[in-house]
Amino acid sequence: MYKKTYQATHPDMMEGVSNEQLKERYQVEGLFSDDEIQLFYSHNERLVIGGIAPVKGPVRLPDHSEPPSAAGQPYLSRREMGVFNVSENTGSVTVDGEKISLAPKEALYVPMGSKDVVFESDNKPVHFYVISAQAHKALPLKKITVDEAKPLERGSLEESNERTIYQYIIPGVCESCSLLVGMTELKPGSVWNTMPPHLHDRRSEIYFYYGFDEDSRVFHFMGEADKTRHLILENEDAVISPPWSIHMGSGTSNYKFIWGMAGENLDYTDLRGLDICQLH
Repeated sequence: MYKKTYQATHPDMMEGVSNEQLKERYQVEGLFSDDEIQLFYSHNERLVIGGIAPVKGPVRLPDHSEPPSAAGQPYLSRREMGVFNVSENTGSVTVDGEKISLAPKEALYVPMGSKDVVFESDNKPVHFYVISAQAHKALPLKKITVDEAKPLERGSLEESNERTIYQYIIPGVCESCSLLVGMTELKPGSVWNTMPPHLHDRRSEIYFYYGFDEDSRVFHFMGEADKTRHLILENEDAVISPPWSIHMGSGTSNYKFIWGMAGENLDYTDLRGLDICQLH
């Protein structure tokens, strides 16, 4: 059922790793394929990300097919999920018979216990990005528009990092068990995200980069603060950030990214900031 499984890693495993090995362990490619669901499993907080691209008709979230102990159970029997419309077109998600329209930049929180989840495009194909974490109770199904998300204005054009951080699945906006999810949009002329860089000692995070053309790239920086490495990402690639790894990036143009994390708490401010001068 999973296109690829990513193991949790120790920082010592960065020593002597080639660029291809680095990419193999942390970079997620190929999230979207017409009329299919592509799911990727990370043992960091047991996060799952995926892409759904309905073109010819509806696409249904499958039941578990493995391991044998879980086979046949609804996918969200012990999980919650965030769904984002990351395209320029409008689609819908139907959860146990309730159909919810999602325009560009709109999100949906799908709770634990949901049995039947179906994704559809309207007149033009839509790309839905999903991120899922373990859950312990059923909470309300909720749609979040960009106007309902909590905006944080950060950075400046002079520092090439003027951006708006939209908090979608976060306390005070949408209740969840362990997911924290939002979208950051860089203003034209800005290319740096998450500046200054930071660490989440109590959470793991995944960045999904999108909203730039095929000739542009994002350079994503990771690793320990004194042993940084980088990955080069295309549009609609993602990167897994373990708790010991910094995360920040710079693009050849402005872009957007979905940030999603899970761990011990739901405190967005629980992070360890680093000065850029600390990095090596």
